Amino acid sequence: MASTGHKHVLFIADSLDNAYKFRQVLSGLDLGVDAGSSLQFTRLLSAKPNCDLIIYEVRGDNTHELVAVEQAILDAGGIPLLLIVREAQLASTVMPTQLYFDFVVAGASEAECAIRIRALLGAECGTRTGELITVDSMTINLATYQVQIAGEPVDLTYLEYALLAFLVTHAGRTFSRDALLQQVWGFDYYGGSRTVDVHVRRVRAKLGPELAQHLETVRGVGYLWN
Repeated sequence: MASTGHKHVLFIADSLDNAYKFRQVLSGLDLGVDAGSSLQFTRLLSAKPNCDLIIYEVRGDNTHELVAVEQAILDAGGIPLLLIVREAQLASTVMPTQLYFDFVVAGASEAECAIRIRALLGAECGTRTGELITVDSMTINLATYQVQIAGEPVDLTYLEYALLAFLVTHAGRTFSRDALLQQVWGFDYYGGSRTVDVHVRRVRAKLGPELAQHLETVRGVGYLWN
């Protein structure tokens, strides 16, 4: 798949279903497109170092893959990135910490994919008012799903980030474990509510003692960001 347009997208996918869907989406936008598999990513990026957006389908064991992808994009100048992530991968996927990016769950509608593509192509690399939340030395960027402490990126999984962001944006309210499962994990999660405790411990450990004290345990109820 290749075409010409005012802005240029590099599309990387290994599955036929995503390749077909995004071909339909991208054909409806005024974009130049170069597409290939994950094995061709480095070569294609070298050929198009000035592209405006990279759309990348995350494969199965993605931890080392995404680290390498992020570094390659940083070396190319920090191009905006849209990740395609399967729902089963969300709990283990460590999102980029130094890129302007968004993600879409595989199976999302073509309309949603198009909106996210337009947003990344039209976005400034800076942050807009209302998208940053600052607590002491911590900054949460709601637009890019990134967290920094004292200017240093915090390595959070998607669910760790989602749990932290939800509690911080609802500061002062106590949520039960079941309520957090519904709000953060979703209604289709069938695991035990103790997984919330595990994720809270991980978030506290990554925030450090000073910030962790804001994430309070309300005995017999659940958790509160104070």
